[in-house]
Amino acid sequence: MADLKLRYQKEIVPALMKDFGFRNVMQVPRIKKIIVNIGAGDALENAKTLDGAVADLRLITGQQPVITKARKDIANFKLRAGRSIGVKVTLRGERMWAFLDVLANLALPRIRDFRGISPDAFDGRGNYTLGLREQVMFPQIQYDKIDKLRGMEITIVTSARNDEEGRRLLELIGMPFGRSI
Repeated sequence: MADLKLRYQKEIVPALMKDFGFRNVMQVPRIKKIIVNIGAGDALENAKTLDGAVADLRLITGQQPVITKARKDIANFKLRAGRSIGVKVTLRGERMWAFLDVLANLALPRIRDFRGISPDAFDGRGNYTLGLREQVMFPQIQYDKIDKLRGMEITIVTSARNDEEGRRLLELIGMPFGRSI
């Protein structure tokens, strides 16, 4: 699975240096980490919901998730500070490259009526956040084994200085961008 990392070093870095006129390899944007987050607000009523989210995220990423807790009380949502409300994983290194490869080449194209991901979901600093409605598009998840469909948020943190550099990096990696709306 390290073929994407090798392709980044051999093909993508020289292409980015040419595109943006970087003089030094250290100026080239790279992917620092990927954060995968599943919000399980219904865990307030059913504690088993969190167990399913942990199992799914462990299967998808190959890493043990961390349970996230609410930071403050929100009365409208019947939420108290300290209650478990989601799970997240921060991927770095080989697991990050493997996950990115599966996401771009296997999972996203399996989405029904897929027309590409939005090219406008950058934060101004070259980081990209993608929301998915269900976890079944990942090849590790078996449809008949899941208890419910869960959405997730995937944030790709890059060292790019602006959105243009981040977009070009992800395009070269193989993220299937659609048209801007």
